[in-house]
Amino acid sequence: MKQKLISIIEKYDHISSQMADPENVTNIDKLKTLAQEQKQIEEITHIAKKYISILDQIDEAKDLLTGDDEELKLMAEEEIESLESEEISLEDQIKLLLLPKDPHDNKNLIIEIRAGTGGDEAALFAADLYRLYSRYAERNNWQQKVIQSNETGIGGFKEVIVALEGKGAYGMLKYESGVHRVQRVPKTETSGRVHTSAATVAVMPEAKDVDVNVNEGDLKIDTYRASGAGGQHVNKTESAIRITHIPSGLVVTCQDQSSQHKNRAAALKVLKSRLLAAEQDKIAKKRAAERKSLVSTGDRSAKIRTYNFPQGRVTDHRIGFTTHRLNEILDGDIIELIEQLKMAEQQELLASTE
Repeated sequence: MKQKLISIIEKYDHISSQMADPENVTNIDKLKTLAQEQKQIEEITHIAKKYISILDQIDEAKDLLTGDDEELKLMAEEEIESLESEEISLEDQIKLLLLPKDPHDNKNLIIEIRAGTGGDEAALFAADLYRLYSRYAERNNWQQKVIQSNETGIGGFKEVIVALEGKGAYGMLKYESGVHRVQRVPKTETSGRVHTSAATVAVMPEAKDVDVNVNEGDLKIDTYRASGAGGQHVNKTESAIRITHIPSGLVVTCQDQSSQHKNRAAALKVLKSRLLAAEQDKIAKKRAAERKSLVSTGDRSAKIRTYNFPQGRVTDHRIGFTTHRLNEILDGDIIELIEQLKMAEQQELLASTE
């Protein structure tokens, strides 16, 4: 481990010297790239220097044990005990920092929420989930834009697709993909019986052209008249877009934007993100099979969480975590859930590397 840490420190110092190079000082793009690279290893470099210093101090203290001065030897033993305790603590931090990073974590994301089993109640629950993620985005000062929506007459959503833009957005919400289940008495229920309904959530990193290469020849693009809310013009012009990706069979429709051009751009963004997500799922399923992952299985049909209203309880089934902060969670306060899921995945990764 020590040699690996020395290599990281040398890389950090090399980037620093490159940033100070007169040839790079005036190259804004180059400096930005170097600064990003340096930022990625800044924390591990700081801890690595501290860790190596501790190892050196332990070696120096052990040298004192060979002397004849008993008092000095006793002091050295006490110092070694203290230093070794700090060494173990730093090692734990280093192991976490050295775990492989998801290259998509810092990307923006597209989240798709669809009503599942449960009719109108499922659509209302989909609207609750949309509000949950919208409030979470507001808490993080992320930008959000509805790409496509299909509302019901009672305030629910059959489907809603939203783009969220913010630093580390995908890395924070990537654990939300799967089936979310709600247990509550629906507003339409007169006998007071608790019903179980569901909605599916798919969280995808926003794909750039460098991530996904889509051939125009592989696309079948249809236009049609938009329907539903959106202004008087929607039924008079063929502004809505349907894009079919022939090789994969994926179909994306978009009609919520103000023009055909904007609908086309939005639909392409969703299509590329779905293609990237499909590739990710293949990798995630392979990894899950290898290490029996509970968190990142890549299986979006898996039931991941239950929201129980009678008991005010939320349970994440992947990690067996339960909280009774139902109202706060539905208001977007999900940081505790995210942290628990991150910790679970880190423990799995650590176990697989040991």
